[in-house]
Amino acid sequence: MDARTVPGVILAGGQSRRMGGGDKPLRLLAGRPLVGHIVDRLAPQCAPLAINANGDPSRYAAFALPVVSDGTPDAGPLGGVLAALDWAADQHGQSGLDQAGPVLTVPGDCPFLPADLVERLSAHMRKTGAKIVCATSLDRRHPLTALWSSTLRDDLRDAVEREGMRRVGDWAARHHAETVPWEANPLDPFFNANTPQDLEQAEVLYARGAAAQRSTA
Repeated sequence: MDARTVPGVILAGGQSRRMGGGDKPLRLLAGRPLVGHIVDRLAPQCAPLAINANGDPSRYAAFALPVVSDGTPDAGPLGGVLAALDWAADQHGQSGLDQAGPVLTVPGDCPFLPADLVERLSAHMRKTGAKIVCATSLDRRHPLTALWSSTLRDDLRDAVEREGMRRVGDWAARHHAETVPWEANPLDPFFNANTPQDLEQAEVLYARGAAAQRSTA
């Protein structure tokens, strides 16, 4: 499994209630939208990339990426995962690759994703044969920062549409999801900006990282 043949989808849905509404991934960090930082982190790791968002796709036009909407309305985060699986299967098919290949998903509010995310999740999927592999840090699972086998899409569609399942963790547990841990030093690479206060903290972390890079240049 070549990391660069793994499609990636940024999950930019959600109502962002704790952020005060609107499109949380378009909130600014260091003068750029959060989703822009995520694109920068993922572009060297996987291809192609897409954004999962509902409503008018033109608000993400500046990123020149496909915008994939949920096929199942009101399905919560699992609706975004299902949309990612459907889109990835199409990408694998169009490129002549195995349509059972995986897709990476990440939330649209995690601007500090690690540079080895796809590499390590892919290696663990190969090693274990798991159909879902998600990241962990600080003893916490990050169920939406995960690699998903496209073979699961019909099962997920059934769980969402027939069973009414909405919790990502419940469905991942059903398929015995594996985990890969990351160190959270000097910062948690899966820090997510859920609130205005989190965004302020992200500004501090970003500035600190930029200063460290300048000092070692």
